[in-house]
Amino acid sequence: MKKVVIFFAAILILVGCSTKKENDKPVVVTTISQIADAVSVIAGDRVEVKALMGPGVDPHLYKATQGDLSKLESADVIFYSGLHLEGKMLDVFEKMQENDKTVKAISESIEEEKLLGIEMDAKLYDPHVWFDIDIWKTAVHQITDTLSEKYPEYKNEFSENEAIYFKELDDLSTYAKQRIDEIPLNQRVLVTAHDAFNYFGRSLNIEVRGLQGLSTESEYGLKDVRDVVDFLVGNNIKAVFIESSVSDKAMKAVIDGAKEKGQNVKIGGELYSDAMGKEGTEQGTYIGMYKHNVDTIVNSLK
Repeated sequence: MKKVVIFFAAILILVGCSTKKENDKPVVVTTISQIADAVSVIAGDRVEVKALMGPGVDPHLYKATQGDLSKLESADVIFYSGLHLEGKMLDVFEKMQENDKTVKAISESIEEEKLLGIEMDAKLYDPHVWFDIDIWKTAVHQITDTLSEKYPEYKNEFSENEAIYFKELDDLSTYAKQRIDEIPLNQRVLVTAHDAFNYFGRSLNIEVRGLQGLSTESEYGLKDVRDVVDFLVGNNIKAVFIESSVSDKAMKAVIDGAKEKGQNVKIGGELYSDAMGKEGTEQGTYIGMYKHNVDTIVNSLK
């Protein structure tokens, strides 16, 4: 009886291995969901995509879990944003590269002259590049190039998918500019919890103010709150915005401070900054997230 059990167990193992090999797809692991969405569009069903950071997750503060390390170890390709967005995971990516794994920081393919610098450190750049559609296309193209090199049999398919997607991004850019034009010039001011929207502001001609710095690791103090309050009152700004991946505590302090000075400021809505919406929703895609942000800002400021 024992021999029979062993025999059937062996058969099950062989069947399982055969099925896995037949149905197996290359696994691509990404950090932020913006990258995962782009990989899904470019690669279609040729790969399995896994994002480590879901809705509401702050990549500036994120530390890899044991489960994340297992996913990264088993990945065929790893994409992360770079420019120190995932600052607490850089050692992990370096170790993965040492093991001859394909690991790419897609934002670092963007020309330096197109990046926004940081006044406090000339060697660092603003990592929130997905908010400028034109330069985000450069980062997405790095995905296409990497996958085409890794899987040359699908190169033409990847290129065709990219061309279709880039047309959709161009249409999104046109839509955003038309909608922003609805806001009076003196009200085109975007005030948020941290400086995630500077590329957005530069590309759409909107002044951007953040209470915190580029990273949510930076602490805000009473002076930062007072400065933002004075700005709101001095410029008669009537709305500020919270972010899905950042606590709203800071912006509520700003609203209270403005109220004490006789300025009624409302929360204009919740924006997606470092993280997108839930998977399966419109805001869970890059285009849907971007469009949501544009519509929310325009509807509150116009």
